[in-house]
Amino acid sequence: MTADHQTLALVLFSAFVAVTLGITTWVSRHRHGSAEEFYAGGRLFSPMENGFAIAGDYMSAASFLGISGLIALFGYDGLLYSVGFLVAWLVVLFLVAELVRNCGRFTLADVVAARMNERPVRIAAGTSSVAVSVLYLVAQMVGAGTLVALLLGGEGEAAQTWTVIGVGALMVVYVSLGGMRATTWIQIVKAVLLMGGAIALTVLVLVRFHGDFDQLLRTAAERSGHGDAFLAPGLRYGGDWTARFDFISLGLALVLGTAGLPHILSRFYTVPTARAARRSVVWSIGLIGGFYLMTIVLGFGAAAIVGPEAVRGSNAAGNTAVPLLALDLGGGADSTGGTVLFAIVAAIAFATILAVVAGITLASSASVAHDLYASLRRRRSKPRSEVAVARTAAVGIGVVAIGLGLLAKDLNVAFLVGLAFAVAASANLPVLLYSLFWRRFTTRGAVWSVYGGLIPSVVLVLLSPVASGGADSLFPGLDFQYFPLQNPGIVSIPLGFLAGWLGTVTSAEPPDAAKHAETEVRSLTGAGAV
Repeated sequence: MTADHQTLALVLFSAFVAVTLGITTWVSRHRHGSAEEFYAGGRLFSPMENGFAIAGDYMSAASFLGISGLIALFGYDGLLYSVGFLVAWLVVLFLVAELVRNCGRFTLADVVAARMNERPVRIAAGTSSVAVSVLYLVAQMVGAGTLVALLLGGEGEAAQTWTVIGVGALMVVYVSLGGMRATTWIQIVKAVLLMGGAIALTVLVLVRFHGDFDQLLRTAAERSGHGDAFLAPGLRYGGDWTARFDFISLGLALVLGTAGLPHILSRFYTVPTARAARRSVVWSIGLIGGFYLMTIVLGFGAAAIVGPEAVRGSNAAGNTAVPLLALDLGGGADSTGGTVLFAIVAAIAFATILAVVAGITLASSASVAHDLYASLRRRRSKPRSEVAVARTAAVGIGVVAIGLGLLAKDLNVAFLVGLAFAVAASANLPVLLYSLFWRRFTTRGAVWSVYGGLIPSVVLVLLSPVASGGADSLFPGLDFQYFPLQNPGIVSIPLGFLAGWLGTVTSAEPPDAAKHAETEVRSLTGAGAV
């Protein structure tokens, strides 16, 4: 990229950082230091505000960069991510949002531990939440590094490394100083910017093809080198049985994983009532649905205008498809329009990454402090000391995410998020649904359900082609690949549900009928909810 691209993109990105740091500083001066304010923003946000914040939290670098890149490279098969990410919100709306808001206080473990022996359940749920959050953070770090590599023309490994470190440092500042209130406003600003950028690019793509979407698809198919196969299933997930099962596994992970994501569940506690939580989800579905429809246009637009070969040449995983599309739509690399549009898109993508990592870091640090630390202490910690632990945990989680992000820098960000969704669907969703809907569920069932999904999903990822055995693996020089699928969901999700059932039926502990009745009434009516 030219010096103009770099300078303008960095100026716009710096402006966003300055605004968000200003928000964080202002909030830090007006905070009261209570756990409720740090974790839930005082529960003062309206459904519309929270809906925008949820959309900002959910529309990550995987959505903006990764999905469009996969569609540009693989056509129809890349659409699975757009469809799966959107359909997942129906599960959240009908099964999770209102009930979680009524039963919990700050984290997933609050819901599960309401009718169980708290200590082992909180440790299990907290461990799972941190694991999911770190996996999700890695994807955002990879997206940040990819953008910097593109800005610098693919040169400068050191600059890419320092950018990942810088993003990690900023997310720690956001969480430590501002807590949930600052994080929420950062996500609202980012959602508005991202939607605006996506709408502008979508309109420009459609104008290029005179509003003829059919012509856009035909041109994308011609430039892909695959012809009509580009618009049909099977280019990435077709062929042998392994690819087909990978397709099913990914679909299950995407549709079921959202309801188990800690940073999404924590957003339901920032509104005053369960009705407000439900209305927040309706707002977010409208925003997210519109956005994912636009990623389809952007993905096929990148294939038709930039070409899959150019996209792959810039970044093998396709993460740079949208910035390259913006450059072309603006008039090319040597034009003022191309420079401005590229810089705006790059700055929006940076803003996307910063906002999402702040939300994930807050959720994971809350799990460390509110669930793990409070459970491992002999005496329950006071709220103020718990908040201090959460701030310290944010630093540690940031360091781990930075290290793993540098290790996984060559993987597609949407693919990495798919792995996080698989772990969430395997470990968090079964225990959540059992706790809300199964009368006989016991403490052993809850613990077994979490570990029975978490351990297999992580182990299968480590033994899959993602970790070793291929040129695009985390460790390309090694080969300890024993599990053929890239996404473990088709195996690990049923194991999570099976382990929860097995732990319950073999438990000597009788289910607490009174606590279940209390949880059921609270979840359905909101009586006694915080």
